[in-house]
Amino acid sequence: MQGGPAFAHSWGMLFPILRRPLSAAVVVIASLVPGGRALLHAQTPKGSVSKPQITKLTITGVKSVDKDELLSHLSLESSRCRSLLLTPICWITKSPTFYQKAYLDRQELARDMLRARVFYFERGFRDTQVDTTVTRAGRDAVHVTFAVHEGPPTKVAQLRVEQAPRVLNRKGVRGALVLRRGDPYSLIALDSTRTLLQARLWDKGYADAIVDTSISIDTAARTADVTLRIDPRWVAHVASIDVQGNTGVSARTIKKSLSFKEGDVYRRSDVLRSQRTLYESNLFRRASIEVPELDDSLKHVLIIVQEAPSRSARVSAGFNTVDFVQVQGNYTNYNFLGGAKRLELNATVGNLFARQLNGNGIFYDVSRAAVGGSEAKYLAPTYSASADFRYPWFGSPRNTIATGVFAHRRSAPGIYVDQGYGASATFTRTLTERGPLSLVYRFEVTRTDAGDVYFCTNYGICDATTLIALRANQKLSPLALTLTLDKTDNPFEPHRGFRANGTLEHASQLTASDYRYNRATGEWSMFLPVSKRSTLGGHIRLGWVGALQSTLNAVGVGSSAAVTGTQNVLHPSKRFYAGGSQSVRGYGEAQLGPRVLTIPASKLLQNDSLNPNCTVATITQCNPDAGPFQDRDFQPRPLGGNQLVEANVEYRFPLFGNFIGATFIDGAYLSQNTNNALPKSKAAITPGFGVRYLSPVGPIRVDIGINPSTTEKLPVITEDVASGGTGLVRLATRRTYSPTQGTGGLNAVLNRLTLHLSIGEAF
Repeated sequence: MQGGPAFAHSWGMLFPILRRPLSAAVVVIASLVPGGRALLHAQTPKGSVSKPQITKLTITGVKSVDKDELLSHLSLESSRCRSLLLTPICWITKSPTFYQKAYLDRQELARDMLRARVFYFERGFRDTQVDTTVTRAGRDAVHVTFAVHEGPPTKVAQLRVEQAPRVLNRKGVRGALVLRRGDPYSLIALDSTRTLLQARLWDKGYADAIVDTSISIDTAARTADVTLRIDPRWVAHVASIDVQGNTGVSARTIKKSLSFKEGDVYRRSDVLRSQRTLYESNLFRRASIEVPELDDSLKHVLIIVQEAPSRSARVSAGFNTVDFVQVQGNYTNYNFLGGAKRLELNATVGNLFARQLNGNGIFYDVSRAAVGGSEAKYLAPTYSASADFRYPWFGSPRNTIATGVFAHRRSAPGIYVDQGYGASATFTRTLTERGPLSLVYRFEVTRTDAGDVYFCTNYGICDATTLIALRANQKLSPLALTLTLDKTDNPFEPHRGFRANGTLEHASQLTASDYRYNRATGEWSMFLPVSKRSTLGGHIRLGWVGALQSTLNAVGVGSSAAVTGTQNVLHPSKRFYAGGSQSVRGYGEAQLGPRVLTIPASKLLQNDSLNPNCTVATITQCNPDAGPFQDRDFQPRPLGGNQLVEANVEYRFPLFGNFIGATFIDGAYLSQNTNNALPKSKAAITPGFGVRYLSPVGPIRVDIGINPSTTEKLPVITEDVASGGTGLVRLATRRTYSPTQGTGGLNAVLNRLTLHLSIGEAF
């Protein structure tokens, strides 16, 4: 047995150097690798071509480590196109503008052999050998191959953690062990284990604890005995807190934001939470918390800040095919009235130039879907405006209160215009790291201006008396309690961990609401690493909402709703919907669930010999399956639902560079009990695949869901032309509806595919 030195602590300082050109540190490490010094002095063979272009670089024999990570540690690389999007141009020209050339440096080739061996050495493969082959591939061009012979790893035979006195329980120690018995003896895993143990000790107040290592390696048996000795020393306390660098923000405000105060135990979690709070205030470009490294149980904490501008303003403009031209403005004061209080003003105006652009070019024609209502209201400008005041650290760094006022006019082209105004109040308490609990009250006066089809399909009410009442101003004033937990390792592209949130919502006479209901939602997502860059994710979403019977009288409907079989009245925004880019991706947005079809009376009355009874007087007897009708003539309208069960499973895997591939299976069940005469429920499971590009603003996602293409018998609603088109009627016969069915061949396949483009993962 050979006694190995306890060098794991200092080894971590040398890791970054291996990515750089050869240095003295690499020479030190090379001495540990058999044959390493010989590689350092490798010379360029005589008579060889000086720095030919590398047109191909490959690595063979890699089985136990990540090949891409190994490549990133090498200096040499192959010539390549500067961007995947430029590939067709690179086929034509090798101009430096589009194509990046790489050349062979034989000294770096020898050093890369050493870098590869050190890379394996760090991860427990101490006998790895690396050979290289350089093959001519034309004039002044070569192919380079690294042939890796990994060899057996040196494994951890014994791993002991000794404490005197015992301050970490068994669970705390086990959770910090990145290196475990039976694993390859990885210096990186050993250093990570030491770091995690020290972090857990600091979280208990042992900021000056020492974790020492002792390693004994048997080179013949390829085993290592590892001992970690913990000396907690003493519990540290905060003796004083000083602030430097502040000018516009008072030291008192900064100290209020901290999760610790003088006399508290000095814990790592409090330091990290305090630093995050300072940055989240947007008042500082830089905020650091420093403590002199002294062997003393009393810590003198220094807060060093560099202030950012306390005000910001932004104006932007854009357009899309549905909302036409939009202009948005934002103003934020991050230190309004001092104390890091925040005032935020937002305003958006849309539907600009709608009358001129409507139906032209790429822009949507709102009259196409305007069944049972005038199109003029849908072309008028829309807007939203809000003023929000946020008071952080209210009584505690964990508390925040916020108030706001708002007004809006929203339009779903050809369907409805929703106008409202009101105010909100929020109290938030951070229970744990990334775990806020919020109590929100929102009072809104809402008015829905729409044609009869909107109320008939979304409220389940079609009689004229009820529609008049529903068009009046109504109060929508829920009280909601929301708890959120986020324990993932990455907010944009999680690889491990979980997210969970739940909301309980109540609206009744006690909350001054006309729409009265109870609502509960819950979501849970979990991510498991399959390999270093592959992830298996799962997501479940549950929802239930039930209207209170007193809603009927509160909104002025009374007993008239019984005529249409309505059991209760729910505001459409409180219903559940399924289908779309963040739901079941085999369906369009909100298109999975109970639906009805609408069709203009003018289209329905296009008579022919197959539908002789379809007249103005007998329009309810029109057969939607007869005549010249096609599925594209009908507009599907989602009803929403009262109960929702939704689940997603997705496997994400690396493709190349910043591109990630994914395969998924989505499913949902959605049912409604608003109207007994309308479809009750719908369920579906859809598979699919997609690609993500990891951009600085988050994953840019392209998903294709495969629709099961099931046929439905759906109710059909049209205008009552006999009464002048002011009301709606339901046809006696349902439509056999299956828009994904093609005429055969390629169309039959393409019609089953649903394309989604978005930013951010589905869950």
